[in-house]
Amino acid sequence: MSADAKITELKLELPPAPKAMGVYKPVLVHNGLAYISGHGPLQMDGTLSAGKVGQSVDQQAGYDAARQTGLAMLSTLQAHLGSLDKVKRLVKTFGMVNAVDDFTAHPAVINGFSELMAEVFGPDNGIAARSAIGVSGLPGGMIVEVEAIFEVEA
Repeated sequence: MSADAKITELKLELPPAPKAMGVYKPVLVHNGLAYISGHGPLQMDGTLSAGKVGQSVDQQAGYDAARQTGLAMLSTLQAHLGSLDKVKRLVKTFGMVNAVDDFTAHPAVINGFSELMAEVFGPDNGIAARSAIGVSGLPGGMIVEVEAIFEVEA
């Protein structure tokens, strides 16, 4: 099943593609790879989910924010490529979790992003190499930030 059809089947609602908030490109395609700049949990109304895991939000809220971040990233890909069907596979994911110092379940939070990618692109093409780390803060106080590399049709 195509990725675009999978979005419809899963009844996923993509937020508007986020605009660059600095001097960078949200996506840059080079030699068949789409490098996606850091994305956050952009809601349908344009706001970002904010908070610190282990302090103002719990692990489940972090997971949900990572999933929402995935939806924002899919929106960016779709806007740039014209169709998610041009994505061949997810290659690499780097996830950052805004968390208190003693929180250690960063991979479980970033699973919200990774599980969404596996649902949309399938287990062979939606699961990638990955890092998940904790940080003391993120822009706008957002809960998570994820950057990724996708292989795409040229």
